[in-house]
Amino acid sequence: MKPVIILSTLALLVSAGCGPKKNVDFLKETEVQKDSRMEWWREARFGMFIHWGLYSVPAGEWNGSKNHAEWIRETAQIPLEEYDQFVSQFNPVKFNAMDWVRMAKDAGMKYIVITSKHHDGFALYNSRVSEFDIMATPFGRDALKELSTACKKEGITLCFYHSIMDWHHPDYLPRRSWEKTRTSEGADFNRYINYMKGQLKELLTRYGKLGVLWFDGEWENTWTEEYGKDLYQYVRSLQPDIIINNRVTTGRSGMAGLTESETFGGDFGTPEQEIPAMGLPGIDWESCMTMNDHWGYNKADKNFKSTREILHMLADIASKGGNYLLNIGPTSEGVFPQESIDRLREIGIWMKTNGESIYGTQASPFRSLSWGRCTQKNMTESTRLYLHVFDWPVDQKLMIPGLGSKPIRAYLLADASQEELTIVREGANIFLNLPASAPDAVNSVVVLDIQGKPEVYDAPTIGAPAAIFTDKTEVTISKNETLSDIHYTLDGSEPVMDSPKYTGPFSLAETTTVQAACFREGQPVSAAQTAVFTRVVAEPGRVLSQVKPGLLYNLYSGDWDTVPDFNGMTPKMTGIATDFTLANQSKDEKFAIDYQGFLNITEDGVYTFALSSDDGSLLYVGSSLAINHDGLHGATTREATLALGKGLHTLRISFFEKTGGNSLSLLWKKSGQEFVAIPTEAFYYYR
Repeated sequence: MKPVIILSTLALLVSAGCGPKKNVDFLKETEVQKDSRMEWWREARFGMFIHWGLYSVPAGEWNGSKNHAEWIRETAQIPLEEYDQFVSQFNPVKFNAMDWVRMAKDAGMKYIVITSKHHDGFALYNSRVSEFDIMATPFGRDALKELSTACKKEGITLCFYHSIMDWHHPDYLPRRSWEKTRTSEGADFNRYINYMKGQLKELLTRYGKLGVLWFDGEWENTWTEEYGKDLYQYVRSLQPDIIINNRVTTGRSGMAGLTESETFGGDFGTPEQEIPAMGLPGIDWESCMTMNDHWGYNKADKNFKSTREILHMLADIASKGGNYLLNIGPTSEGVFPQESIDRLREIGIWMKTNGESIYGTQASPFRSLSWGRCTQKNMTESTRLYLHVFDWPVDQKLMIPGLGSKPIRAYLLADASQEELTIVREGANIFLNLPASAPDAVNSVVVLDIQGKPEVYDAPTIGAPAAIFTDKTEVTISKNETLSDIHYTLDGSEPVMDSPKYTGPFSLAETTTVQAACFREGQPVSAAQTAVFTRVVAEPGRVLSQVKPGLLYNLYSGDWDTVPDFNGMTPKMTGIATDFTLANQSKDEKFAIDYQGFLNITEDGVYTFALSSDDGSLLYVGSSLAINHDGLHGATTREATLALGKGLHTLRISFFEKTGGNSLSLLWKKSGQEFVAIPTEAFYYYR
């Protein structure tokens, strides 16, 4: 047992520092400076996530339930003193840092992100400001120090995941709602922040140069954007070149991982367990994914992704300009599950041949490809396209649609001799003649070099303020390049060269099917795009006397995973609200609010509503359920467009909060305008 260290608030401040040691505002760096700092990370594209700690001891099982993992203290509601017993049971005698690092390297991964501390508060290293660390276990070795040494030797960049949330520290707030006997009396959240900075200073000064500090657990209402900015400045004051994810601060849109544009978002976004459908253009991002269904080790979880699925995800993410952070949950003995070892080995075989098509690549110039994905690299006077072929064409002809660029040569990446493939142009499409058999059953990469930058003719985008209108609407058509012309039809037929040429916005007064395509030198060079704009009759409003300003609300206490049926339930509180901020102001968890009343529409028109919530919510307007945003999720937004006539329309918002952050807002906009908060004078109730 190491000596007990008791630090006063003053001592913690001295240890942690009170902010950046240099008079540098890291939030004001230039784009050139950020690009230089991000260069290695953008080149890497593929990393290993490791969730390891005390939670590996119960291995996902508690009192007969087998669906737990790194959240087991919360999900199984284990009292602190009982959870602390895992400290004496954590003895990973089979842990070998070099084995872990070499498996990551052999799989083609360029960096490792490991949990220096997860939400349970246990430090996986020798912390001088806490006794709740790996040195208090029978193992008694600093695992992160050993990993640091191994990473340096093998050329892998070491990064740390560090939780802002801490269920163990006496000053962290809020307490878990089920901890009825663990009082928060005397707790000081600012003192906890100083403690956290003390641990971060240890990590940033004792383990060499780190690549990334990957924060998490920022969603509880005690953490603010101001805290996040201060922590970002503090970390970079200790290692100016380090990269910090967006979870250092608030504003993340749930699992989508993208920070709201008006808030500070760290250096990169963090989609979790998902891949953005169209990527996140102009933003650095990294999809983190489990290999099975849990982050930490769960001995019963055998639902591992196949190597095929993982490699397709890797290509998909790279084709959208992102990084792939693939998770491993080691056992309490300190070894990777055999299924993970097998996947890593198989991934490594593919990466050894095809890694060039992943590392340092940019997002695909194509909107979609039916047979797979594409990544690209800028060459001196040309561009190299890496065509990731998931479905090998039966006729041996691979079509690259809408590519106007002049091809130079093509070959199979797996072919060391780089024997050239035959290239045939047919209009705007290019065809490559392929061998009968695919070189790889999962993902065969074909290299296509083209002159200059890619000229891709995507189908045009047809837009209007909304898909419905009550009187007339204005339609615009756009494209992603300047070399072609757009021709369109208004009768649903496919455009031809003689169809009207698009020269600017036009109006529609009746339900219309618009089709548009791009043409160049008299020939179609893109697929046709179709959009339907429907004229509707606005739902009539009502005129009611004796209505009063505001909305009725009922607040309920309970534990739900979906919006409850409030019929027959007794509210904890009732009242009149002028907006929906009551949900945001609550310091409690596990509650629900039901707002009811009327929305006053002052003129006929088409209105779009944006409902944001954390957790689930339902919006009823008039006679319909307008938005179903139910279920457990982080702060995300859904929209609905309705045609509403002048007068009063029934309005109801039902919302529930389980744990974590709580937020609820409703914005609206009329066609062609921007979203704004609904004015309080638009709400009425009748009782």
